[in-house]
Amino acid sequence: MPPDAARRSDRSRRAILVAALELVEAVGYARLTIEAVAARAGVGKQTIYRWWPAKGPLLFDAFIELVPAVPDAVITHDLVGDLVVELRDAVVELEDRRFDQVCRALVHEGRTDLVTLLLMPRRVVLEERLRVAHRIGEVRADADLEAAAELLLGALYQRWLLRSAPLTREYADSVVGLVMRALRP
Repeated sequence: MPPDAARRSDRSRRAILVAALELVEAVGYARLTIEAVAARAGVGKQTIYRWWPAKGPLLFDAFIELVPAVPDAVITHDLVGDLVVELRDAVVELEDRRFDQVCRALVHEGRTDLVTLLLMPRRVVLEERLRVAHRIGEVRADADLEAAAELLLGALYQRWLLRSAPLTREYADSVVGLVMRALRP
C-alpha cells in the first residue's frame, strides 16, 4: 500500500510551521531564512514555496495555527480588575519573543492586514467586556466602547512598537485607570 500523500503533506506542513516559530525565536526575523526552515523541518525549499511566497506569511500561519488563541473575556463583578487582567495579558503577549518577532516582521513587510488579524482578538475581548459593563451601568451611557478598547490597547501597542519605554504591568494598570476615569458614569 503506497504512503498516504495527504498525511505526509500535513506532517510536512506542521514540521515547517514548528521550525519557523523555533527559528524566529532563536535567531530573529532578520536572520531567518527559508533555507534554514527547510533544513530544520526536513523538507525542500520548494515545498515551503509551494505553500508560502515568503517568510512573513509563513510566520503568520505558524503563529495562527500553533500559538494558543486569546481566551474569551473574563467577566466578574469587577470591571477595573477585568480590564487590568486583559491588559496585563496583552503585555505578556507583546513581550513574548515569538509574538514580537512575528508582528514586527509583518509590520516590516507592510502586512498590516495580518498584524490586525493577530491583534484583533484581544480588542474583541475588551469590547465584549465593555459592552457587558455598559449594559449594567458600569460605564457612561454615551461611551464609545470601540474607542475605549482602542484607547486601552493602543497605548500598549504604541509603546511596544516604538519601544519608547518599558512595557510593564504597572503601565497597563495606569492605562486602565486613565480610561476608566473617562468611562465612569
